[in-house]
Amino acid sequence: MGNNLFDLTGRIALVTGSSRGIGKELAAGLADAGASIVLHGRETERLAATTAEFVQRYGASRIFSYAFDVTDDAAVASNIARIEAEVGPLRILVNNAGIQHRVPLLELEVTDWQRVLETNLTSAFLVGREVARSMLERGEGKIINICSVQSDLARPTIAAYTAAKGGLRNLTRAMTAEWAARGLQINAIAPGYIHTEMTQNLVDDEKFNSWILGRTPAGRWGTVEDLAGPAVWLASDGSNYVNGQTIFIDGGMSVVV
Repeated sequence: MGNNLFDLTGRIALVTGSSRGIGKELAAGLADAGASIVLHGRETERLAATTAEFVQRYGASRIFSYAFDVTDDAAVASNIARIEAEVGPLRILVNNAGIQHRVPLLELEVTDWQRVLETNLTSAFLVGREVARSMLERGEGKIINICSVQSDLARPTIAAYTAAKGGLRNLTRAMTAEWAARGLQINAIAPGYIHTEMTQNLVDDEKFNSWILGRTPAGRWGTVEDLAGPAVWLASDGSNYVNGQTIFIDGGMSVVV
């Protein structure tokens, strides 16, 4: 292995929810390490724009894109089959698709609760299960679930998100318990507070921003670029004996009081 320990050349990676934000940066990090990338999103125009950007940067031979609903069992099954037939065998899956919904728990509608859990947790089960079928037959594969500092911690108004991300951490462990002996490594990345489109309103909130800066030992918000290196490591041969772990990338927030 030597210098090639983190080389992903020749490996195909699907990153769900990769038309923008964290997913887009994770896809770029894997592509920079040599992987061929299958981009994914539900908004076709944004996905097309991201695909064009990636093609210009990495070349058309390494970039593909598919739009489908990751919470729809039938859509997931048919599209994973298409990807494997049209692009090639998936060696890496990043379950990144997710949404947020901020409202006090007593005001949280059941439909919103279900929507957040389906997008943040059930989708990882559906896509992970479908991709794992072929990975298990081949005896190799990397699955990276994108959790959150909220997998361990809680704040008011994000109960559904917190429940979903806590569930995703344990789904990572459950996948490991069933699939590790057959050559798969399943791990999770748990970002702290990352400056993205989804958190821009929090960055702009002077009180909340000051709290984040004071609460985080690193003294700053995370960036999407901070997540790429750990993702490449978990997707590479450098992590072949790492299984069932959740790696917190939060500037130290989760280890201090």
